[in-house]
Amino acid sequence: MTDVSAPTARRPAEQALAALGLGAPAPSPEDASPHTFPDGGRWRTEVPSCEGPEALAVILEEADRLDVPVHRISQGSGVWMLTDAEIAEMVAATTERAVELCLFTGPRGTWDTGASVRTDSRGAGLRARGHDAVAGCVEDAVRATELGVKCLLVADEGVLWTLHRARLMGLLPADTTLKVSALIGPVNPASYAVYERLGADSVNVPSDLTLDHLTGIRRVSAAPMDMYIEAPDDLGGYVRMYEVAELIRRGAPLYLKFGLSRAPGIYPYGAHLRTLALDSARERVRRGRLALDLLARHGADGAMAPLGTRLPGPLNRFSATESPALDDEKNED
Repeated sequence: MTDVSAPTARRPAEQALAALGLGAPAPSPEDASPHTFPDGGRWRTEVPSCEGPEALAVILEEADRLDVPVHRISQGSGVWMLTDAEIAEMVAATTERAVELCLFTGPRGTWDTGASVRTDSRGAGLRARGHDAVAGCVEDAVRATELGVKCLLVADEGVLWTLHRARLMGLLPADTTLKVSALIGPVNPASYAVYERLGADSVNVPSDLTLDHLTGIRRVSAAPMDMYIEAPDDLGGYVRMYEVAELIRRGAPLYLKFGLSRAPGIYPYGAHLRTLALDSARERVRRGRLALDLLARHGADGAMAPLGTRLPGPLNRFSATESPALDDEKNED
């Protein structure tokens, strides 16, 4: 396991500030995450909002040009917005490069008919409203995995638990990974641990969490964490480039997500947004290069997980027999 107690990276402007009498105390070993990915790596990379084969081709080409390592590519519009041929093309391209492809599942509240999500409180949010919405998510999951997709993105706790149980029962491949969306990301250690136990293999936390928040989470859970280094405007638009090394130190195992602020939303994606989607995809990879360059300048670019790795390692789970649905079935017998 990586020795996190011995900080080797320099912090931004460390020497200059010390010379000016503005130095900061050394990082405490006690607030560092003791966890890693199964291979010992402490961070992986992700390029989000890849909305189809054409955008995927742009990302892979730009990643080659700028020498940006990519572990995972994710899509936000949903499985239902892609044809079988498009999904198969994306699976083939990512499989060839040993990059994990993650597609979003099913209906979500903000695109549904419910009035509550239009109120100031945003009641119910992205969650799947009713049995039919859950069914749509499961339908997407089965279809995507049958076409070779290995990672599914979810925005509802019930859908997460349902897909985890489906995975245990063999209705989905056992090596399918489940990723919790930033749109419902947990903000405290207790809720983070619940998502892990419901079946999450990686959990996207909001980008406004403090470093102390990350340390608190890591005291209760080793489940991989995803975080936008630059968040889309509808998720706050936060830019945390200069904190990347410390985010890794506190939050490992961590996916660095190369998002893009000051860019219009593209979900659900269609050809009418083609130019925007391709330009945004290209710029997300460039943002990744900037983050990696910053890590290198600070001597903090070590401990990246090997390319081609995707599984999270052993995690804590609720027993599948604890499902309320199963309890109801027992009561009916």
